[in-house]
Amino acid sequence: MYDENKIIPMIIIFVALVTFPLWYNLGKAAPKPDPKIDTPVIQALQNKQCIEPKAAMKTTHMKILDEWRNDVVRGDYSRQMTTADGRVFEKSLQNGCMKCHSNKTKFCDQCHNYMEVKPFCWDCHIAPKETN
Repeated sequence: MYDENKIIPMIIIFVALVTFPLWYNLGKAAPKPDPKIDTPVIQALQNKQCIEPKAAMKTTHMKILDEWRNDVVRGDYSRQMTTADGRVFEKSLQNGCMKCHSNKTKFCDQCHNYMEVKPFCWDCHIAPKETN
């Protein structure tokens, strides 16, 4: 009724090709990045706290930066951001975020490379001079 000498090997080849990425990368996962936030500017701060808690910054920092860009460039042109606890920050990647997180390679790139995302920040902004 069917030619099992051809069908069964083709099914095996198909399954092998479809599952190849899974078993090829088995055990090769890169270690989770642990960005260091011990820059001189951060060490000099009394209150070592970002604009949001660490968990929120890990997941929503790009949304925050997009909102800042829209406010400063396309919106109401406000350059100040006040947190829920009353702290005031400048809405600026280079004068705000990169002031404390000054090592782009060790801070930004480490996580972005791990997650395989290509942020477009540096399409417009000048990458900071690396400092430890």
